[in-house]
Amino acid sequence: MAVSISVVLLLLILAVVFLRNGALKITHALVCVLLGFCLAGTSMAPTIHSGLSATANLVSGLRP
Repeated sequence: MAVSISVVLLLLILAVVFLRNGALKITHALVCVLLGFCLAGTSMAPTIHSGLSATANLVSGLRP
């Protein structure tokens, strides 16, 4: 558990640095993908999934 949390934090920090830099390259995208896979294996996955589902439902319900 402690190892997966530290890997998630490391990948999150790298993703933020890469995105703030403004030049998202293939290696940077790979780090973001690895972050997504690591987050999917943590206990935060159900919370993230329900938040994304709620946001998608809210956006799909908007009428212009």
